[in-house]
Amino acid sequence: MPVRQLGRGGPVVSQLALGTMTFGVETDEAEAFRQLDLFVDRGGTFIDTADVYGKGASERIIGNWARQRGGVDDLIVATKGRFAPPPGSHGASRRALVRSVDASFKRLGVEAIDLYYVHGWDRHTDVEETLATLGDLVRAGKVHAVGWSNVAGWQLQKIVSAARAGGYPVPVALQPQYNLLERGIEIEVLPCALEAGIGVVPWSPLGGGWLTGKYGADRRPAGATRLGEDPDRGVEAYELRNTARTHAILDVLRSIAARYRRPPAHVAIAWLLARPGVATVLLGARTAEQLEGNLGAVDLALEPDDLSALDEVSSAPLPAYPYRFLEDWSGIDVWRRLQG
Repeated sequence: MPVRQLGRGGPVVSQLALGTMTFGVETDEAEAFRQLDLFVDRGGTFIDTADVYGKGASERIIGNWARQRGGVDDLIVATKGRFAPPPGSHGASRRALVRSVDASFKRLGVEAIDLYYVHGWDRHTDVEETLATLGDLVRAGKVHAVGWSNVAGWQLQKIVSAARAGGYPVPVALQPQYNLLERGIEIEVLPCALEAGIGVVPWSPLGGGWLTGKYGADRRPAGATRLGEDPDRGVEAYELRNTARTHAILDVLRSIAARYRRPPAHVAIAWLLARPGVATVLLGARTAEQLEGNLGAVDLALEPDDLSALDEVSSAPLPAYPYRFLEDWSGIDVWRRLQG
């Protein structure tokens, strides 16, 4: 499997990553082991988890698998902290993050975390306290590189500026939602990441299942699928995405997929891998069979005309002010490059 570097100075990772949010919740340990074995056998090197996935079960399952195979020194393992603080602490405070890292060590059975994400912004904790804590963890050898997930553009810029000013670790990775249905990060978050040299690791590359082509205007999700069991699932909710724009994107996606004789999911993943700043794409699955199907996207390179067609049908109007104004009067072309 091809590899790419995460940001400036980050680890080198496989361009498809294994997301493990289902482990211990929708996927039992035996099936999780099958996924992990399959992923590594196919050349995958980047495994992503978090302390809140399955209330720690995901990390424990990965740790059990690692002990069975004799360790994970040949892999890059990322985890996250923020949303499971101990009583008496805010999520990104020093006390919470130090305890979170130590608890992740025990569950994963590792001596250091390759990439540690702050899972989201914490309005109750000064960002410099969070950054100083991350710096101490890096200096102590407990964490090798840091990243952030689910932040706005101004928050990411504040993180980068404060890190540089204070001599703290600058993030090498950003983990946002990004797919053909959700391109909101292209307005502020992605330009900031590109400017700072931060590698983007999209979650939900298939838009909660929509980009597999299995849902439709008259085909509500049902059965043992993520939306089938919870149609009102947050930003991925069925009613939020059952729109004319979604179905126009699906029409183009299916047409391109048919010409390549590939599943629509492969085309959606290939489009993401071709986006500026994207280093690797997170694949999450309930079963090894689902994972195996999506891993097949790794060798698909779309023609420029197909990328343009997907860009055009999925782009959203850029607000006239300040963005179009800045394009016209300041010669800033990042939004034109991103949105076509």
